[in-house]
Order: sequence, then C-alpha cells, then structure tokens
Amino acid sequence: MSTLLEKMLSSGSAKNTAVLSASSFFNVKDTIPTDLPILNVAFSGSVDGGLLPGLTVIAGVSKTFKSMLSLYSMKAYLDKYPDAIALFYDSEFGITPEYIAGFQIDIDRVVHIPITDVEELKFDIVQKLKEIGKKDKVFILIDSLGNLASKKEMDDAEEEKSVGDMSRAKAIKSLFRIITPSLTTKNIPCIVVNHVYMTMEKYARAIVSGGQGVIYSANTIFVITKAQEKEGTEVVGWNFTINIEKSRYVKEKSKLTFKVLYDGFIQKYSSLFDLALEAGFLVKPKVGWYNKVNQETGELSEQSYRKGDLENNAEYFDELMKNETFKEFVENKFKLGSLNTENPVDSEE
Repeated sequence: MSTLLEKMLSSGSAKNTAVLSASSFFNVKDTIPTDLPILNVAFSGSVDGGLLPGLTVIAGVSKTFKSMLSLYSMKAYLDKYPDAIALFYDSEFGITPEYIAGFQIDIDRVVHIPITDVEELKFDIVQKLKEIGKKDKVFILIDSLGNLASKKEMDDAEEEKSVGDMSRAKAIKSLFRIITPSLTTKNIPCIVVNHVYMTMEKYARAIVSGGQGVIYSANTIFVITKAQEKEGTEVVGWNFTINIEKSRYVKEKSKLTFKVLYDGFIQKYSSLFDLALEAGFLVKPKVGWYNKVNQETGELSEQSYRKGDLENNAEYFDELMKNETFKEFVENKFKLGSLNTENPVDSEE
C-alpha cells in the first residue's frame, strides 16, 4: 500500500473510510429473501435474492396490494432476525393489529408511530436513526407518503386559507436527503408506500407522487397495476404486476406478475410457470397441455399436465429454483449486469 493511500485512509473526519475493494457498503449486502420468489426477483433480479437495504418505494392506485407487499417484506425481515424490530409510520390507519398478526408478524415487535404531516415524520425518523447502531436490526415501513400533508398545508387549513402549498415537495426532498445515507450505512431497509397520478397525455403514464426527491433517493421504485383473474365470466381474483420504474439492481421497465385469488392468498409460485416455459424447462406440444423437459437428455416427460395442475406444484418449482441453469436464465432476463468497457465500439481496420 502506498504512503499516500495510507494517509488518505487515516486522515479526514469521514467515518467508515476504506479502500473500495474492502468497502462494506458495496461488497456486503444484507439480502432479505421473502416467501414470494417473483418478489425476490423484483427486488434483486434473482430468485435467490430479496429485499436490500436502502429506500424502496411501492406505488400505485388504491387497492393494488401495496401495503400487503410491504408486510410480506416486514415478515421476511423479522423472520430472518429474531431480535429485529419494525418501525411502522402510519398515516392511513388501514393496517390494523389483526391485519399484521394475520401475516404471522409478532405485533409486540412492531413500533406503531402515527403521523400527520411530512415534518413530523422527518423529525421523528431522524431522531430514531440517531439511536440505531450499525449492528441493530431495524425495518422501517411508511404507509403512506402519498397521504401525508405538509405542516404548512395543515396550518393553512386551520386558518381557513385556500392558497396553494408549494412546500410539500421540498419537505419530502429534505426528508429523504437526510435519511438515505443512514439507511445505507446502517443496513436498514425502508419501504415507503406511495400514490401515483396519471398524466394527461394521449397514452397516460403513472407518475409517482411527492416530487423528484423520492425518485432521486430511492434504490427501487415499483408501480403496481392490476387486472382481473377470471374463470369464464366469474372474477376469482387479481393479477398484480410489479412494474420496475427504477432499480439499481433490476432492468428498468421489467414487469413481474403475481396472482391473488379470493379463495386463497398470494400464489407463491406466480410467474415461475411462464419463466420455465420460456427457459425451455416446459414445452407445450399440444394446446392446453404441457410436458416437463429433461435438461440432460432433452426428452419430454411421459405425463402431460394442465397449467392449473402444475403452476402451483411446490415440489416441481422448489426443485426448479435450485437449478443453476434456470437461475442463470432469470438473472440474465432481469438482473442488471456490469458495464462492459472492453471494445465498446468496433474499430475500423
């Protein structure tokens, strides 16, 4: 190690200085796998992956399963770390203790913090982050940012003023500018539930509310949409699509779908059937029937299956998710790769 490098490592006031090759902020990621493989892919690009530290925004219109995905992630974190706690900042009060307990989450490990405006959220979360050490295990959920007014908006309402509020976006930007470094340096996953609004263009687009501060600070932004799941003319559930609006780990504009039926809960192996078919682990030799493919010989299974008989087959998909070829296929399809700086442009001879 050069003398100058040693001086730079030992001088200055910044904490946690290290050679980049040894930096814990890039080389060690605390991955939290959930019970929903396609959600792990959405978070990290891998069926073996999961939720990562930092800011994740889950946005969408009303009743698009945003809070449920947040609780799914909370449960995964608390399951991985028995000594962990969750901070639940609540502005909507739609998630009840019974609702949380329904996810098998111990409500005695969840700190409920009612909030009414952005500034109250900022002041409280900053104080709590100061008390959290790097070895402490904490999960943060804010439900929801979209429902939070600014303090000025609240004060104007009390004074019966109808003037426009230009302070909210600035307050939100300030909030995330302050807390984002702490979330990363202390390995804290923070999920923010948010609203969207539609543009007035010919082909309307969903825009995440709250201004650019949310977009700049987030590692990951999901925009959730939904479509009916039908059997004949009867609606039996919903297909929710995770649209990757922004990600540092997954290819943006990727779409990953999971199914929720009225007579059950989330279909655990949602989307894996279609990925297996695309990857060549299943084939469709005739309409309505599918066969497994032996990856060593290329031979088809003697037994044929209906999609409904196979798409929730735990034995088949648990085994498939251990297959290195399948995992590599999923990562190649969704995960962001490294930039290739070798011969970026073919030179002319």
